[in-house]
Amino acid sequence: MQTPPIDYSRKWFVMAAVGVGTFLETIDSSSINMALPTLVESFRIEFAVVQWVVLASVLTQSALMLVAGRLGDTLGKKRIFVAGFVVAGIGAVCAGLSPNIGWLIAFRVVQAVGLAMSMALMFGIATEAFPPNERGKALGTIGGIVSLGVVLGPLLGGYILESLSWRWLFFVNIPIVLVGIPIALRYLPDVRPGGRQAFDYVGASLFFVALFALLLATTYGQRDGYGEPLVLGLLGVTGVLLAAFLLVERRHSHPVVDLSLFRIRAFSVNVVLRFISFIVFVGAGLLLPFYLQNVLHYTPGEMGLLLTVMPLAFGITAPFAGTLADRFGTRPLSVFGLFLLVFGCYALSTLNAETTTLGLILRMIPLGAGMGIFQSPNSSVIMGVTPRDRLGMTSSFVSVVRTVGRSTGIAIIGAFWVNQVLVYAGAGFLDAPTAPIPAQVIGTRHAFWLCAGFMILSLLLIGWDWLRERQEKWQTAPVATGQ
Repeated sequence: MQTPPIDYSRKWFVMAAVGVGTFLETIDSSSINMALPTLVESFRIEFAVVQWVVLASVLTQSALMLVAGRLGDTLGKKRIFVAGFVVAGIGAVCAGLSPNIGWLIAFRVVQAVGLAMSMALMFGIATEAFPPNERGKALGTIGGIVSLGVVLGPLLGGYILESLSWRWLFFVNIPIVLVGIPIALRYLPDVRPGGRQAFDYVGASLFFVALFALLLATTYGQRDGYGEPLVLGLLGVTGVLLAAFLLVERRHSHPVVDLSLFRIRAFSVNVVLRFISFIVFVGAGLLLPFYLQNVLHYTPGEMGLLLTVMPLAFGITAPFAGTLADRFGTRPLSVFGLFLLVFGCYALSTLNAETTTLGLILRMIPLGAGMGIFQSPNSSVIMGVTPRDRLGMTSSFVSVVRTVGRSTGIAIIGAFWVNQVLVYAGAGFLDAPTAPIPAQVIGTRHAFWLCAGFMILSLLLIGWDWLRERQEKWQTAPVATGQ
């Protein structure tokens, strides 16, 4: 079956549908954290239970992403994307009406299923809707929308918790869903694959359980330590299931993850770069709140405002970086973004107990801007080398890489910070946040050095990729001349 041509004249209407879906997910995830203390009080229940309002959503959404992306390639992206809006809307309404914490957690899972269905396909839909020479602009625009949701979510959440009931944190999703569904129905191209494609149920199940086990391991590891039997057992289960998953994928005619894509060096290199960048960006986001509160003694309100600096810098630079990548190529923008990330990590490693607010902001801007400049061309390369019939799978895989990178960053950077703080605190201190300020300063400095080391590794990797590309051109040049 011949693939029908895409009507590029509708590209910004398609982006509007994708943008509404992106905004729905980011504003929900960034606002609900603020409600946890209120939920503890409302349901009169301990925090260990209430935190599953967030964890259940994160785990479900992350583990289902890849499955939803493959379903988009199999059944059609429009069907899955619109169905995701509907399911997320139903979950939000039911969550807002929940009579107790158990029902709230259950309906958050329903909401997460819908969000996974829509979010898994956003990059794939945008890549199809825009011509190749505007791909960076499209993906950069998505990055800007993500940043907007991250910034507005806490502000909206704070207003709702002060003026209304916590239930309105979920009800506020309803108008967003009602706007998104008709736009998606009207403007998303209904492209469906020709022929009957077998869905890889075994591979999907193995990946779902493996990723769920990995995320649970990092969640419990942060709380209880990574030497606990439960955490080690979950990591062991993850390893076994991932090995089984790779074996299944190599044999299936329509796998959940097309492993042949990793033979494309541009794909595999940029996936690794994306993974490392999220380790660092999320790791920095983990360190800063402790530093602001324990060392610089900012109030929660002041912290909330200061922590918008990085997402704002990300949101401002991402669309421009995408447009520049379309014009000048992806590698120069990627390298510049990585250099800014290295510089940002180094700048944050110079924080001390006397750092001013202006000094803090100036140190945070390069990290946010570097991430925004790097992410747009990085996404453009990954989506650009993907065949059209695998765009849904790659779109969801990009989101999975982000999720696993975030979990890994929290685990590695967090554990390293705790270790360094306690080493310099000396005997008698078992909890890093209560350690003396000098120990916390040194521990934070060393943790940002580790972040800088990760980014230097990324620069070496992209340099190696450039050298290999040059070598291949030199090797093929005589052949081309002979023709």
